[in-house]
Amino acid sequence: MLRGGRTRPALSHRIPTSNINPGPFTTRPEIDGTFGVVTSTHWIGTAVGMSVLERGGNAFDAGIATAFTLQVVEPHLCGPGGDVPVMYCKAGSDQPQVVCGQGPAPAGATIAHYRGHLGLDIVPGTGLLPACIPGTFQTYMHVLAELGTLRLRDVLEPAIAYAFNGHPMVERASATIATVESLFKEHWTTSADLYLRGGRVPAPGSLFVNRAFAETYMRLLKEAEAGGGGREAEITRAARIWSQGFVAEAIDAFCRKTDVMDVSGRAHRGVLTGQDMATWTPTVEAPLALDYGNYRVFKPGPWTQGPVLLQMLALLKGFDLDSLSVTSPEFVHLWVECAKLAYADREAFYGDPKFVEVPMDVLLSEAYNAERRKLVGEMASMEQRPGSIAGFGGQVIVKGARAVGAGAGEPTFAKMESHAEATREDGRVVGDTVHIDIIDKAGNMFTATPSGGWLQSSPVIPELGWPLGTRGQMFWLEEGQPASLAPGKRPRSTLSVGMALRDGMPYMAWGTPGGDQQDQWSTQLFLRHARRTFSVPRMNLQEAIDAPAWHIEHFPGSFWPRSARPGVLVVEDRLPPATVGDLKRRGHKVEVGPAWSEGRLTAAAQDGPHRRAAANPRGMQGYAAGR
Repeated sequence: MLRGGRTRPALSHRIPTSNINPGPFTTRPEIDGTFGVVTSTHWIGTAVGMSVLERGGNAFDAGIATAFTLQVVEPHLCGPGGDVPVMYCKAGSDQPQVVCGQGPAPAGATIAHYRGHLGLDIVPGTGLLPACIPGTFQTYMHVLAELGTLRLRDVLEPAIAYAFNGHPMVERASATIATVESLFKEHWTTSADLYLRGGRVPAPGSLFVNRAFAETYMRLLKEAEAGGGGREAEITRAARIWSQGFVAEAIDAFCRKTDVMDVSGRAHRGVLTGQDMATWTPTVEAPLALDYGNYRVFKPGPWTQGPVLLQMLALLKGFDLDSLSVTSPEFVHLWVECAKLAYADREAFYGDPKFVEVPMDVLLSEAYNAERRKLVGEMASMEQRPGSIAGFGGQVIVKGARAVGAGAGEPTFAKMESHAEATREDGRVVGDTVHIDIIDKAGNMFTATPSGGWLQSSPVIPELGWPLGTRGQMFWLEEGQPASLAPGKRPRSTLSVGMALRDGMPYMAWGTPGGDQQDQWSTQLFLRHARRTFSVPRMNLQEAIDAPAWHIEHFPGSFWPRSARPGVLVVEDRLPPATVGDLKRRGHKVEVGPAWSEGRLTAAAQDGPHRRAAANPRGMQGYAAGR
């Protein structure tokens, strides 16, 4: 609802949908040029990234500037207190690398403390207890130092300017603040001071200013530049100031001294300390890979859910998908049943490889997937069916239903009780996270999915102007699980990035916000775009994003309250009615959502001198740019 009770028309009311299956169509053109492309989930972020390319920066400079800007203009989706996986591929290389910006659990985050001392059976989805070490800033400094060309000031100034001078409040941010208005007023007063000035929710389109945020980065920049020594020295000092200086000190004091109400119904202090921040740095690792036709697809390791996309492809490549329409009941059914198997393995096997051995070589092997593929039948399965690998894995834990508190859960589907409750009247979800894809003229590729530190996740730290993240809610408080809570352990993040080679050459970067749905929607885009035959033509990037989409909620969710909805398949109502009817006949619990309600995908690709990009029209916020 808009202020005054007016409802903005759904996107489908403005895009003709009477012929929903005559062939691919696009809401906008696929961007095509030779200089470079930037695509992100907010038009201001995209514009900032493109401006950096125009000023002579490379894809890595542009990616970091875009990421900092999105912290300002999408505060309900990401923030400095959150986390990020980054994947990059340098021009001339065919081997992407992953930078892990997922901070681990603090030293004081133990099962004994949460379950024994505090009496919890699940990590709360809000407040200070689920806070892990913030990973974004250190990660961006690593990328800038190792791969960038510009100075710190060049990539920070756009974000500082938008925070200090103001930016138009997007409607989703305003709606998110409205959902936690009472919580802010009654309990999180530091957040109310920032986001409810004058006691009111900021109106969509109004200029929103966050001076404390701007002053944090201005102080950090000033201290970093004070010692001289060039860009590398400045970046190194900035990282140290963040992790050992005034930022870490403010976080430490806030966690030690502040009792914060969370979704458990009680107030708790945090366990994150300055010492935790001082001892962590991001790491670089090789991604996992799977060959699919003439593509090689790369995803981060099992400290994320990323390998689930590879597992889905490993199962699906045993079926003749290329002969099927991507909106046919057979295509959707095969995808759904393979997704259920892959996500069951995610629950049973995935965790931080520094703490648990995850048998990814087996999970991605031809033999393992040939056996798993036999489980796909004509009817929908209602079971959680992880594979069996001797000596590995845990059980799939399904929690019972419980009330969802304000701000709880991953904000894409913040009200997990039903899809209808999770969306606005016009079908737009109330939030999620952000995503960036960039390819420059030289062929450098950058992709990132920053998230966490949402305005609705935890109270604002007044000295800094932003809250901490809540990624720790992904840990289990049951002993012996691959994703059980332990100090220094990374939560199994839903954040996921992806790249692909085509015919051995660096080709595509893509991704989406959406919690547990990220790799579901990303797989759908890839399958639409990477067709291996011409019996059903492949879609370009924009067509693949615009096509009708869906997701399953069959498995236990990664976010509080960790519930599962076995057999549930949520589809956009642009899926052909005959397909919906056949899926119901096969036993799927189909929920039909609004026409433009699934995913916020972006993608960029290179082909010879061409640089191409596309962005999701859903929510009317993401844009691609290039020339």
